[in-house]
Amino acid sequence: MWDFWCFKPAHETIVNAIDGCGGLGIGYGAPEIVTGGRDGRVCLWDQRQRDDPVAVFEPETKDSARDCWTVAFGNSYNDEDRCILSGYDNGDIKMFDLKTCKIRWETSTKNGVCSVQFDRKDIQMNKCVVTTLEAKFHIFDLRTWHPEKGFACLTEKMSHGTTVWGVRHLPQNREVFMVLGGDGSLSLFKYSYPEQRSLKDIEGRPYGIMGKVNLLSSKIMSTQPIACFDWSPDKEGLAVMGSFDQCVRVAIVTKLHKL
Repeated sequence: MWDFWCFKPAHETIVNAIDGCGGLGIGYGAPEIVTGGRDGRVCLWDQRQRDDPVAVFEPETKDSARDCWTVAFGNSYNDEDRCILSGYDNGDIKMFDLKTCKIRWETSTKNGVCSVQFDRKDIQMNKCVVTTLEAKFHIFDLRTWHPEKGFACLTEKMSHGTTVWGVRHLPQNREVFMVLGGDGSLSLFKYSYPEQRSLKDIEGRPYGIMGKVNLLSSKIMSTQPIACFDWSPDKEGLAVMGSFDQCVRVAIVTKLHKL
């Protein structure tokens, strides 16, 4: 389905990633689209302003631009607050606050970031998952920020040893997420919170405490990497995926209601 309301190039080169928020009950605020490109720019678009992006986050010079591989909306729990997560080829992660139009937080995973996703778009930011090259994914607890330690992080390395192409949280249960493997596998994980999500340091400043993540199931679905995946918002466990063998597959995960 196409709506040709805008023909103006969004980026100078390839557009690597796109995400949407608002409208149709998906988050509060205006319906907006965010794009990330090879030119290093992260552009925010509003369908009511078709000619130019309403906000652009870009490097100071073209020489310092890094390829933006992925973008995601989150923290859209009212009509004023909303954030964008972006991941880059050098491992950088940046969180842009759309209320202040400034960088709210940034860190580096030291490996190219293939995918980022908040566990929910339409709640106060809770946690996010970041997948990277070198078979790793990282879970960040976004509820407690420490001025020196930042957000608490849990890092897991997949046994298959290939790129982790993406992550998608189950719409019906935000603690359950699917990880897309470069070996053609799908791995289902569940995150469990610790007894206390935060403690205080000797100066009385709170810092986050990570829980643990458990592998629930894993299955090889293709001989090529799984590049994209989406859950059905209506039928729990129903999913569709695409892979580098040019096949689209429909699958269903059972007994999710028992988790």
